[in-house]
Amino acid sequence: MKRSFVGRIALFILTNLAVVGMLAIVGRLLGVDSFLARQGTGLNLTALLIMSAVMGFGGSIISLLLSKTMAKWSTGARVIDSPRTESELWLVQTVHRLARDAGIGAPEVAVYDSPDMNAFATGARRDSALVAVSTGLLQGMRRDEVEAVLGHEVAHVANGDMVTLTLLQGVLNTFVIFVSRVVGFVVDRFLNRSEDGEERGGTGPAYFITSLVMQLLLGIGASLIVAWFSRRREFRADDGGATLVDAGSMARALNRLRQLRDESALLPSNMQAFGIRGGGMLALFSTHPPLEQRIQRLVDGSWRGGARLATDAAV
Repeated sequence: MKRSFVGRIALFILTNLAVVGMLAIVGRLLGVDSFLARQGTGLNLTALLIMSAVMGFGGSIISLLLSKTMAKWSTGARVIDSPRTESELWLVQTVHRLARDAGIGAPEVAVYDSPDMNAFATGARRDSALVAVSTGLLQGMRRDEVEAVLGHEVAHVANGDMVTLTLLQGVLNTFVIFVSRVVGFVVDRFLNRSEDGEERGGTGPAYFITSLVMQLLLGIGASLIVAWFSRRREFRADDGGATLVDAGSMARALNRLRQLRDESALLPSNMQAFGIRGGGMLALFSTHPPLEQRIQRLVDGSWRGGARLATDAAV
């Protein structure tokens, strides 16, 4: 059963409140409140939690709501209202057919000029999303391969990946903001004492420096979590593309991207959308799994275990 946009906003609010409540409970159980009181910080944890949640979720939800507009503006994508060519007509009809098969509303379909083979989906609502493809993708792949890529993007929409990642980012942002400021207050109070042990009023440079450093370090950790979760969603979108079209076409499309990567040692930055990144430690920050792993799952049939589209998912 599909959730309405109002239902998703309600989920967002409930998640926000749950995060605030959980942090408050954890802080009390761990004795953070009493510890800060003994240090004389005068820090209102409840107010800080609310502020952290508003800041943490605020940026994420605004980015999500503006995602379609920003995507069109940044790529110069042209929404196909009236197809001009047979290729555009096929593109629109294919996306809409895949959307019906996935149980979602027809997305807007757009094309943007770029020699790189790329595509993306975005939007705050599953029934009002945007699927855009590059001219390089349309010209560089066979139609069955393009259809598989479109199935992958439609699966992202059907699985609610944009909203899910937004909620995850909001939760992590809240933790980062809250913890960095608590640590900043504690360090500042330890350092902001006179020789006789009396505390000086206000917050000193130690608070701002410590908060900034902690926010940077915790932010890196949060990025690793988001990237790990995103890689799992990419596998699931591959499963969706294989379900909506077929695994062979999905594998061939990914293999074409792998060949393109092998042919060029340095690719444009927007190819990162297909997970073409360096190995080693950089792989931990990649939002997409290695192409070889994605292809292997499709070839050996192991993708079938996660093939069901989340048309009845919570987000």
